[in-house]
Amino acid sequence: MRAWSPDSWRSKPIIQVPDYPDKAALGEVEAKLATFPPLVFAGEARQLKKALADVAAGNGFLLQGGDCAESFLEHRADNIRDFFRVFLQMAVVLTYAGGSPVVKVGRLAGQFAKPRSSPVEKHGGVELPSYRGDIINGAEFTMEARTPDPRRQLQAYRQAAATLNLVRAFAMGGYADLERVHQWTLGFVKDSPQSHRYQVLADRITETLIFMRACGITSENTPQLRTTNAYTSHEALLLGFEQAMTRLDSTSGDWYATSGHMLWIGDRTRQADNAHVEFCRGIRNPIGLKCGPSLDPDGLLRLIDLLNPKDDAGRLTLICRFGADKIEAHLPKLIRAVRKAGRTVVWSCDPMHGNTINAVSGYKTRPFDRILKEVDLFFDLHRGEGTHAGGIHVEMTGQNVTECTGGANAISEADLSDRYHTHCDPRLNADQALELAFLIAERLKQERAAHIEPSASTAWA
Repeated sequence: MRAWSPDSWRSKPIIQVPDYPDKAALGEVEAKLATFPPLVFAGEARQLKKALADVAAGNGFLLQGGDCAESFLEHRADNIRDFFRVFLQMAVVLTYAGGSPVVKVGRLAGQFAKPRSSPVEKHGGVELPSYRGDIINGAEFTMEARTPDPRRQLQAYRQAAATLNLVRAFAMGGYADLERVHQWTLGFVKDSPQSHRYQVLADRITETLIFMRACGITSENTPQLRTTNAYTSHEALLLGFEQAMTRLDSTSGDWYATSGHMLWIGDRTRQADNAHVEFCRGIRNPIGLKCGPSLDPDGLLRLIDLLNPKDDAGRLTLICRFGADKIEAHLPKLIRAVRKAGRTVVWSCDPMHGNTINAVSGYKTRPFDRILKEVDLFFDLHRGEGTHAGGIHVEMTGQNVTECTGGANAISEADLSDRYHTHCDPRLNADQALELAFLIAERLKQERAAHIEPSASTAWA
């Protein structure tokens, strides 16, 4: 392998990056960021890698989700709390159904930058740079807002630090108590139009908690029931920021990106000879790779060789985003190529990005039935190939938004304008996200009954 350094990506072709008009200010910001404390620690990233290695071996499930793009204006404690609450509920349901640990990785505390299909946006006769996320520019359609401003990176760092602080407090301070989380879920089941479908699973979790309590196992005497491990992730898109946050770990002597526990490479920036792959191949964090319809088996194997040449278990997660109408034509070929090459990966399903449509009203949306269809096919195809459907990757929020159509509450295209708050892509709302977890739980129960022995460890942590 050729030599790597945190800045070796700068000699490579790069796309999906902003054109900063003030290069001197950009350099000053990146130099300042390089002196800031890390947001996460190398030991935490290694802990996540170990958990993902269990998922790759078929002994766990990856739940990865969060906002499409974090917002400066919507950075409030209640928004973080509401997201984390639904995320915990999803994890409890999946943990019980799968009989094995669920690795919880949020798209938060760093998911600020977004790739765009066009570098410019037009309204009427006015053309301005596209909005690329709050870390780069503003969403308002003015030249002042759309001009990339490097000082936004400093605000993104501060917001990520504050978000991480709150999430850690929630995860370790009692908010994640298993019985508390389950009580929230019972409220959802009671109010859902599909409550009859979810009631059996909810009742079984209730019975299990009652039995544990009768045996003297409670959150008061068993810390694993009141705390949990939660990790952060984001797309490694703005490489100047990522380089500034990369540190040499004194324990291992390896380089780690300290902006988040897990970073991923997007479907638009996964060119093998380009900058984003070059940067990610050298950091030791767990890495995700988005796999879309344009990725063929040979291209995937080349990327695997670059990103995980030693075949370290837990290092690489393949996040498949084909769309419900294309997954059957593309996923099996990739599974067979990876299996034939003997490579160790986590297979995860992103059922959001390939199922985006434009409604008649002009809003971008994602039909819930298409999302669910891609998830079902993901499980079906892995079962057919004898491999482990290891995770789910969703854009979601804890808020009662109306951005994706369908679900038990039957959001229609006419409802989209009611509470369409996203700055970028449509997200599942709290009810839709939890409904999806219950539906995936049904598949996990089927998989466990078919050929997977229950794990000896089903700890909430």
